[in-house]
Formats: sequence, C-alpha cells, structure tokens
Amino acid sequence: MLYIFDWDGTLSDSTGTIVTAMQRATEDLGWQRPEDDTVRNIIGLGLPEALQVLYPEIDKATAEQLRALYSEHYLAIDRAQPAQFYPYVMDTLESLRSDGHQLAVATGKSRRGLDRIFAQLGLDQYFHASRCSDETASKPNPQMLHELLAEFGVPPSQAVMVGDTEYDMDMARRADMPRIAVSYGAHVPERLHPYEPDLCMDCFSEILTWQQAPVKP
Repeated sequence: MLYIFDWDGTLSDSTGTIVTAMQRATEDLGWQRPEDDTVRNIIGLGLPEALQVLYPEIDKATAEQLRALYSEHYLAIDRAQPAQFYPYVMDTLESLRSDGHQLAVATGKSRRGLDRIFAQLGLDQYFHASRCSDETASKPNPQMLHELLAEFGVPPSQAVMVGDTEYDMDMARRADMPRIAVSYGAHVPERLHPYEPDLCMDCFSEILTWQQAPVKP
C-alpha cells in the first residue's frame, strides 16, 4: 500500500506557525490582520493560491511582497521554535515502513520549504517520494496524486491520501482514491465528512487499525 500524507496539520503541528506568520506579514503591509480561522481556511493550498483566496483583488507585485514577508516570518518562527510532529506520528510511520508500505508526501509547501524541513529533521531519505505545490498543480487538483501513482506504478485503490483539510479530501476523491482524515488539523471534522473519508482519526496511530481493512475496488 502507498500511504500519501499531507504535511502541515497532518504530520506536523505547524498550523499555528502558518497563522502567525501570515498575520505578521499582513501587519507589515499595514493591513488589518486576518482572523485565525480565516488563515486556517487556506492551509493546504499552494502559497500563490492561498493568497488569491485571502485577497482576491491583490495585484501581482503586492502578492509577491506578501509572499516574501510571509516566508520571512515563517522561517523566523520555525527557527525559534520548530514545529513538532503530532503524537505518535514517527512511531506510526515506522510501523508502516516495517510492514513494507511505501510512504509519500503531497503538500502545499514549496519544494524548497519541504526539503529544508526534511534536512532539519534528518528525513531526507525517509519518504519514498514527495510532491510540492510549486512543481505541480495545487490542491485540490489531483495532479500530484496522479504523478505519485504513476511514479510508484500503483492504481488508486492501492493508495490512500491522509490529510487534515477539505483540499486533501477533495483531491483524493477526484483521484478516486481512498482517503483518511485527521480531526486535529486546520479544518474541523464537519468540513471533512462531506468528502466521505474512510476514517476520521482523532489520533494518528489509528491509521494502523485501518491498514488491515479491505481496500475499496
């Protein structure tokens, strides 16, 4: 089985860092800071797409300025207090690897951002593959999932997408792939249930109970 994981809000407890970085970036521009839930709503999208949702009328130059400010604040916060994995994440991933499953990441992060975190955590060679929003289409477009399926040579029924946002669930449904939601991330479970996840986990280790379930045809 190929397990494909979102990063922020699914494996990494980084939603607070994202919210704070975006709020500080908007304040730098002299704008009113967005509410926490407003920023949480766009977590999972690629940064250009997220900014377009937050500020539909923003021009290209201002969007680039906001993007740069956000990245600067995110790095500063992460250096001072690096985001930690949610409970049982590494133990569970180790169990999946030991059982012979393949692990991949599909994230709204940039390639540079994900590689920086992989290096920081010593996970450069840990995941078998990954896709980032700046090298393919942003969620909820299923292109990154199609690319990962092609890379591993497996059909959608032999893979599962694990994520915390409706963008993850929508993407997986469009790819006709099984999907597992987590209840503790950026989007509340009520936003995830309409996409009919096979499982909605309150704790990451619950995925080990699902792996024995029959795969949908």
